[in-house]
Amino acid sequence: MSVTSQQVAGHVFLRGLYADAYFPDHVLDKGKAILLRLCERIEAEQPSDLAALYVLTAVATEEFNALEAEFEAADSGIETVAREEIAEDFWFVASAYGFAEADVEVLIAARDW
Repeated sequence: MSVTSQQVAGHVFLRGLYADAYFPDHVLDKGKAILLRLCERIEAEQPSDLAALYVLTAVATEEFNALEAEFEAADSGIETVAREEIAEDFWFVASAYGFAEADVEVLIAARDW
């Protein structure tokens, strides 16, 4: 399945991180894939409320938690700049699918980065 939302399809995920050589593209590509899978799940499952959305974002956040080891192996990490960029993209996704009132801290509450 691919994303059907034109707003999401036109969005460049993790844009600021790709522009910084500290963050390896091959790991960022995996982060981008996590966010796109989240979009696909939202489109497929159509969460009816914030609680249902938060279940989906928790899964994606756990995937980012697992990705931290790959960042570290590449002498990088999910630090302040990356945390903010990832959080902004989670909020973008929520907003794009009609959940602009979502709390970004709840969207990524499962994070350990």
